[in-house]
Amino acid sequence: MSTKTETPPFLRRILGQDAAIAQLVVITALIFLAMTVLNSGKFLSYYNFESMSYLMPELGILCVAMMIAMLTGGIDLSIVAIANLAAITAGLYFRNPVVAEAIGSGGAMPVLHTVAGVLIALMVGLAAGVLNGVLISRLRIIPILATLGTGQVFGGLALVLTGGPAIVGYPQTWNWIGTGKILGLATPFWIMIVVGSIVAILLRRTNLGVNLMLIGTNARAALFAGIRSGRMILYSYALSGVLAAIAGILLSGRTNSAKADFGSSYLLQAVLIAVLGGTNPAGGKGRVLGVLLALLALTFLSSGLQMMRVSNFMIDAVWGGFLVLVIAINYLRSSK
Repeated sequence: MSTKTETPPFLRRILGQDAAIAQLVVITALIFLAMTVLNSGKFLSYYNFESMSYLMPELGILCVAMMIAMLTGGIDLSIVAIANLAAITAGLYFRNPVVAEAIGSGGAMPVLHTVAGVLIALMVGLAAGVLNGVLISRLRIIPILATLGTGQVFGGLALVLTGGPAIVGYPQTWNWIGTGKILGLATPFWIMIVVGSIVAILLRRTNLGVNLMLIGTNARAALFAGIRSGRMILYSYALSGVLAAIAGILLSGRTNSAKADFGSSYLLQAVLIAVLGGTNPAGGKGRVLGVLLALLALTFLSSGLQMMRVSNFMIDAVWGGFLVLVIAINYLRSSK
């Protein structure tokens, strides 16, 4: 009598339907080993990992925001502009003389006004996301054109509000969000983990996530299933806007400033990492875990290359080549 050893459910899930995740795990491990061999003294230093834990989260949250927009077959080219506008609006709130005086008085006022600033930034992100959603779901404007236009509007509004120079002088409680530590780890890193977990639960365990996947997979089938596609698309872009605002809070907290053109390189990087993480640009497929793994792999790669004094232009070229390689691997695997 022959015996058959069953694969544990977790491994079966990793090796089966989540083959892309397993592939990213292997790629990340290989990059880590390569950078360790080439820069063992610097790459494995505590300072390097601590630096990555402060820099990764803001880009990681933007990548998750991009992934959510892609789930419905769209794209959000305004996320960086939303992040900057949200941070600038909060900065203007802190520069108000009454608020500045209250923060200077000490006690609980700095914390209370920091919470108020966070809420203001999130509301700006929500309003910007809703605007994108209305243009796309109600007015039927193509997502790439709608978000390209609103991105210019949000960036122009940020320039009008600041007059050009960066806004500086955020309270220490705000800076702690971008530079502090919780249980020995960077506060932004904890925020990224919490935000990523919440979004993952929303996408995997709620009707919102199921509906977004179905809309991206087959919009006609979603219509026959009674799903209100317009409303779901509106929700997705609203969520994307809120996530962009969180990234703006982290960026301004880390740099103690906000400007209309901060993080301009993040936009293309967010698209690259979202696709590299297994998100289908045509919609219907995407996982937070895949996006964060892709972010970790490329962060290891860029950190190691910078230690080798490779130019930023070459790093960008390596990122692009890396994306092409992974897409080719995915194509060959799916064809088999």
